[in-house]
Amino acid sequence: MASLTAFQGKLGKKYAAHLLRRITFGPTKREIDTFAEKTPEEALADLLKALPPLPDPIDPDTGQTWINRSLEGEKVDHDALKQHLKAWWIDEMVHSPLSVIPKLSYFLHTHFTTIESRISYSQSIYYQIRLFRHFALGNLKVLSKKICLDNAMLRFLDGDLNEAGRPNENFAREFLELYTIGKGPQIGPSDYTHYTEDDIIEAAKIFSGYQEDKNFTHTDPETGLSQALLKTDGNGLASRHDASVKTFSHAFEHQTIAPSQTANGLATEEAAEDEINQLVDMVFAKPETARHFSRKLYRFFVYYQISEETEAKVIAPMAEILLENNYAIEPVLQALFTSQHFYDADNHLPEDNVVGAMIKSPLELVVGSLRFFQVNLPQASDPIEQYYQAYESGILKPLRWQGLDFYEPFEVAGYPAYHQSPAFHRNWISANYLARRYEYSKHIIQGIRNENDEMLFRLDIVEYVKQPNNITDPENARLLVEELLGYLLPEIITTERFDYFLKVILLDDLSEINWKKEWQRFQATGDDSAVRIQLENLVNTIMQSPEYQLS
Repeated sequence: MASLTAFQGKLGKKYAAHLLRRITFGPTKREIDTFAEKTPEEALADLLKALPPLPDPIDPDTGQTWINRSLEGEKVDHDALKQHLKAWWIDEMVHSPLSVIPKLSYFLHTHFTTIESRISYSQSIYYQIRLFRHFALGNLKVLSKKICLDNAMLRFLDGDLNEAGRPNENFAREFLELYTIGKGPQIGPSDYTHYTEDDIIEAAKIFSGYQEDKNFTHTDPETGLSQALLKTDGNGLASRHDASVKTFSHAFEHQTIAPSQTANGLATEEAAEDEINQLVDMVFAKPETARHFSRKLYRFFVYYQISEETEAKVIAPMAEILLENNYAIEPVLQALFTSQHFYDADNHLPEDNVVGAMIKSPLELVVGSLRFFQVNLPQASDPIEQYYQAYESGILKPLRWQGLDFYEPFEVAGYPAYHQSPAFHRNWISANYLARRYEYSKHIIQGIRNENDEMLFRLDIVEYVKQPNNITDPENARLLVEELLGYLLPEIITTERFDYFLKVILLDDLSEINWKKEWQRFQATGDDSAVRIQLENLVNTIMQSPEYQLS
């Protein structure tokens, strides 16, 4: 029976790998071994630790960061700078210590989605990424208040066009439907159970009167991050904000929200912003908001299908934890990732298993592979052009080919795999996307090169296998294959399948003794040509296997 009852005992290798694949961007063999000796509570204590702040990205044209200065009026290629920002963020996913923060930051991006091509200024994307990272272990309700004044979100959903007398409902609609309480069954004209069309209109009035801060000097005192500006007159009053009384529907018990302080019929800056706080508090007081967030967390980290039993025994308790903790995210993560349900220990029915049941996103596939094999990518301290080329050619482009145009979903609701029923994660797989997934393993083994045919990075499997922390005894073909499969695949495979990888792929139908001699010859002569062909063939086949596509 599905439940959040705590899992007892040490994780062991299988469950340690499962936990680390789901809530980080991928472990190494050594990290799986370390976490195998921990209980879920001990593992979470390590993974929930804060990370140091990220250094600012560098502009290759100047060698300096462009974040801390206004670019208004300058001739700046913001499209190029936004590509650099995406590379900069993925760099953290590839190189950060094991932590939930990079994965949770990405989850928040998939929930509060923005399409970067609709954003004029690269700094807006930078501060939004910083906002997600700031609240990765923070409070969902407070983040929701901050996102209402986020420059990128304001621009994306036309918030800067929303003024008193000329309301624009785009952000208000998505705020209710996508970001907070969610759309329920339609039970009447313009009535979606959890809110009505009239509620969207009233919420839009509350969000009215703001503009993008193009100089990025107006900061939120709590986070220190840039946020949108209120349009004011010469006296500091909200000149374009709707200062009327906003009355909500029966879905919110007909509550009213109005500015607490006005002058000459205009709200003060503090009163206008306080209306946003009141609106968020009203929406987050509803249990369905907590359930909506709980379902999103569950589908992202655990499994896409939510049965009636899972809704009652897992989602509802998660929502209660969120409400009890005023939407602090850590307590619900603790409960979910230490539960029997997360480790398939709540029943013995294979059809209910969540381990190895999720299709990896392109980001998990690519970044997880680079992390597991400890591929050396250029660093920001290297020639900066090579650094950006490596990430943009070797990661961002392959992600796009595999169906994830990073920070550029094609719809307002975000990437279909995270929200589109009934397929959800199956949206990652099509004939074309699958072929591109399979191509990536060949590309990183052969090496990612720039336009000048200079090597940017590659997966050197011989170098990987040589390291004692990675493979216990490279001369032992059977043990070598056991270790690679045991750490790379989420479930134990059949003997027939194992023999395929060992005998057909690695050994090429020769004997295990032959492999031992080839490895010893390489050790004696330094000529790795024979073992390299076989190892590259093995790793390429593993990474192209159906099993490797799962988490």
